[in-house]
Parts: sequence; C-alpha cells; structure tokens
Amino acid sequence: MCGIAGFTRFRRALADDETRLRQMGDSIAHRGPDAHGEYIDETVALAHRRLAIIDLSETGKQPMHSSCGRYVMVYNGEIYNYLELRENLEKDGHRFTGQSDSEVVLAMYGVHGQRCVDFLNGMFAIAIWDTREKTLFLSRDRLGKKPLYYYRHDDRFVFGSEIKAILQAGDIDRSVRDASVKDFFTFQYVPDPHSIFTHIQKLPPAHSMLVSENDCHLEQYWDVSFKEVSQQSEAEIGEQLLEIVDDATRLRMVSDVPLGAFLSGGVDSSAVVALMSRHSSTPVTTCAIGFDSKEFDEVAQARQVAEQFACNHHEFTVKSNVEENLIDIAAYFDEPFSDPSFVPTYFVSQLARSEVTVALAGDGGDENFAGYSKYRVDRTENRLREKTPDVLIRHCLPQLASMSRMFGGSLAKRANTLLSSLTMDSAAGFHSTNSFFNQTLWQSAITPDFATATSDHDPEDLTRHFYNKADTEDHLSRILYTDIKTYLPGDILVKVDRMSMANSLETRAPLLDYRVVEYAATIPSRLKLSENETKHIFKKSLESLLTEDILYRKKMGFSVPLASWLRQEIKAIAEKFLFANNAGIGHYFQMNVIRDLWDKHQGGKHDFSQELWSLLVFELWWQRYVEQSA
Repeated sequence: MCGIAGFTRFRRALADDETRLRQMGDSIAHRGPDAHGEYIDETVALAHRRLAIIDLSETGKQPMHSSCGRYVMVYNGEIYNYLELRENLEKDGHRFTGQSDSEVVLAMYGVHGQRCVDFLNGMFAIAIWDTREKTLFLSRDRLGKKPLYYYRHDDRFVFGSEIKAILQAGDIDRSVRDASVKDFFTFQYVPDPHSIFTHIQKLPPAHSMLVSENDCHLEQYWDVSFKEVSQQSEAEIGEQLLEIVDDATRLRMVSDVPLGAFLSGGVDSSAVVALMSRHSSTPVTTCAIGFDSKEFDEVAQARQVAEQFACNHHEFTVKSNVEENLIDIAAYFDEPFSDPSFVPTYFVSQLARSEVTVALAGDGGDENFAGYSKYRVDRTENRLREKTPDVLIRHCLPQLASMSRMFGGSLAKRANTLLSSLTMDSAAGFHSTNSFFNQTLWQSAITPDFATATSDHDPEDLTRHFYNKADTEDHLSRILYTDIKTYLPGDILVKVDRMSMANSLETRAPLLDYRVVEYAATIPSRLKLSENETKHIFKKSLESLLTEDILYRKKMGFSVPLASWLRQEIKAIAEKFLFANNAGIGHYFQMNVIRDLWDKHQGGKHDFSQELWSLLVFELWWQRYVEQSA
C-alpha cells in the first residue's frame, strides 16, 4: 500500500517543480513511510511513497521503469492474482527482476495497454507515463477501494492519492463547490466524481483516464450486472458462494509482512476470520474496538469468535480518547466526512498497526447481501406505499408528517421519515431513507443566499440516476446497485482507507473481490433479504463455520454513542468550533437556528446528533482547509 502523486508539465514547467513534487509526496508520507521516490522529465513529474508489503527489497521501489524503458509507473494497491499473471507473462517470454506485484502491473500494461485493468483482481490506483506517446494513464479499481483525485484547471493537471497532495502543488484554486456542500449534508460525504473543491475531481471507481497535452479521455471499464438471476437451488448457491469467498480470502493472505484482521463480532468480519483460520498455520491476529456504552459495544461477541478460532486477540476501549484526537483524525479526510464510525475505525487501525502491517476486514457484506436494516425499512415502506390509497398519500400523510416534526426524540424522527417517504416513489423513498439531514429542518436552517445558489441542484438526482441505471426491474437489486455505486465508495471505503492509511496500515476486503460482487448480483433477492432475515444466503453458507448466536443475533453495526458524545465527551470542542466568530458554517446556515438545535439537543429531549455532528466535522474541515489557507 502506498501513496502516489504527480503533475504534467505540458504547458507550465516551473523552476521549483522538483521541490513541489517532493512536498506532494511528503504530505502523504503516512500512506508510505518505508521509502520515497520521484521521477521528473520535461513533461511529467511522478512521486511515490511506499508501504512495503510484497518484495521488501529495492526491486519493488517506485517510480518503476519498464524493462523496455518506455513506461514509468507509480502505483498504490495490491493485485491478488499477480502470481498467476506473472506465470502467464513468463510463459510468453517476459523476464522479471524482482518479486513485486508492481512489476507485474507494469508488464501487463506493456502487453495489453489500457485494457490491462481487465485482468487485475485487486485494489489499485495506477499512474503510468508513456515517454514515447507523451500520455499519462490513470486508473482506479472496480469498487473504488483506492482513491485517486485530480485537478484540471488553468492548463494544469495534478493528481494524488489524497487532496492534500494536490494542494501542495502550488497555486491550486481552493474555491468551494456549493452543490458539494449540499451533497455532503445530504449523504454525509461528497459523492464522486466531485469533491468539496470546485476544480478537484475524483476519478470514479472502475474508470480509466488517458491524459495528453490536449485532452483527458475518461472511460468506464467495468460494471456489475444484476440482469442474470441464478436458477440454482439455495444449497447450491450457498456452496458456490462460500467457495468464492474462501478463495478471495486465501488470495488476500499473501504478504511478506505480519498480517491480521479486524474483528467486530458481526457476521462479515467473523466469516473472514473463520476462513483465514483455514489457511493459516499460526493463530490469526485479531483486533476489536469497544465502547463504555453496552448499547454500542460488541467486544464480547468478538472475543467469542476469537476464542472459537484460537486467535491472537487484542482489544481497545474508546473512552476519553475522542476529544483529544478528533481534530487530527478528521483532518485526514481533506474534505467534510461525517460517518461517525470513522472514530472507532481510526482506533482499531491504530491497534492493528501495533501488531501487524496488513489487516483483512469484512467490508462489502452488507452491500452484496442486503445486510443493512435500512433495506428492511425500505421493504416495509414499499409495501405500505402499495397498500395506501392515493387520497391518503396526497392529503393526509403530508399533514401527519408535518405534525410528527413537532415532537422530539428518535421515535418522532422515524415517524416523520416514514410518513414522508410514503408520499414518494420507490427511488425517492430510498433516497429519503438514506438522507442524513432532515429536509424540513434544512429548509429552515440554510441562508437565503445558499438556498438560491443551490436551487437547481437536487442530491436525489444521484440516487435516481443509479437506481434507473441498474439493468434489472427488481427493486432490492436496484437499491443494492445504487449503494455499490454511491454509499460503498463514497462512505465505507473512504472511511477505511483514510483511517487505516493514517496509521500506515493496509486493509484488504475479501467480500469486495469483484468475483464475489458479480456472483452476489446473480443471487435472487429473496435469498438475500428473506421475510425474517437480512443476508440470509450468506449466513446459511456459513453455518458450518460459525455458531448460531453469532450468525443470527441482532445486527448492531459499527456505531458510536453520538448523542451522548455531543452532550458529554466532545461537548466543549463542538461548542467552541460551531459557534466561533469565524465559523465557516455561518456562510451556509442561519446561526440562530443552529444554536436552537444545539440547545434542544443538550436538553436531552431532542436528538439532533447527526445534524450537529455533520456541522461539527464540516467546521473542523473548514478551519483547516479554508480558513487557515486564507
């Protein structure tokens, strides 16, 4: 795992380019503390920071030059089928100088060009410079595990694993995109291809880009299809599914450095640990995070799984660690990001890094097999929507939804969400369920100027775009596809990448092997979300490995006691930033309304924790990336 950065010099080469290139690499040194390397010629500059995982010798160092001398590459990621690809290349006469997967990626590009990514099973962000054609090839893995940002403005092209690397290139326009601010408060992240900055973009997952002096050509090379539905029996599907997941886990255990796993005690991480134990001759090292609050603590369940498989188990409890670390932790995201589980993800990564350099995780199980409780909620809403007379939908439900907003507490909030959702079509209803800032509250809280500036931008369009793009009429499949394209790369994978790399830890996700994703898409929806169970088929496939109480206990999720944090642990820091004289949120929100939210939440009868947390992390970002730069 590594960090990459660079820029083209087609029209603009400066005397201090070498210094800027080194600064770009240094800004992401946490992604690769083991070594650094730079390449610069008259038209391109490439920087690399290395976290050595496979082939720890100098032959794995980057920037890497092809054997013919034509190509220069910086690459971030791991290719799990590289040994198979290497063997095929050797049969065709290719000779390698080292043992790294990086050399295989570069050789594949020399043979297959831009289509090389079709053969790669792994996570990656790649940049390859063609010294003959003067073109820069960029590509990102199918699901978006590894990030890649780029800046294209004023005849400049700059790229990097993180935005902070791009900002080190000098004279970068930091203007904030108003529509992205609106998106952030809707989704709790900024969806690709945009970022919070107007001129900085994300290369979308499963896309490649070819940059030349006069053009940037973007192309999608992969997508997941839900069109074909398996006709096999439930038992046959479960058996084949387990075989694919087992092989995906085995491939991800290749490492020249210590390797372990995150273990929450939930189904997905427990399954990964169980399968790792099959392929390990020594106890698997596992790490778990707990909280003081029993409502959010899963340490006991994680410990149970660790004992079952005789793991080398480690635990850490998040107590008073939040306030003293929150500002620095949040800064790793470079743009606003408000999924509160980034806090425990940081601490479990820190714990894991004290024991290993690579950790396997259970990410992807919920999106592949319908594991989130929101899918059950959505199914209930759809059934009620179908049975509710039109006259009630048009005239009564909106009034009931309005009345429910007069009451505080989480129950009233859920009632409002349900009643409002019933007045919408299926796509809009799913979007409403996935929105994190109450829309009525939003309208009353934002400033008139911000409302005008974003009046023509509707975040629902993103949800509707992917809902309609899915090649199926099955509703559950359509929302799973939507989450795979939005929530998974925009939230889950961003959180894990930034928090693990902040601790120089590589994470690997067997359940996001593209073969698992493609096979899961063929499984009938009724076997994913049954009448009584989420992730039904996945749990059935694991019955020979995990105990019933682990498989079928109520899902807790990787959550935090956010409401109480804002009233206790982080109350002081939240109040300090939210109501500072130079608060950035004042550009977008009416501060008297925010003060009212704060006071009502502190009173204990209302829960505005998600809204206040989003405002807080936005402000933490603003102070570091906008206010300080000004």
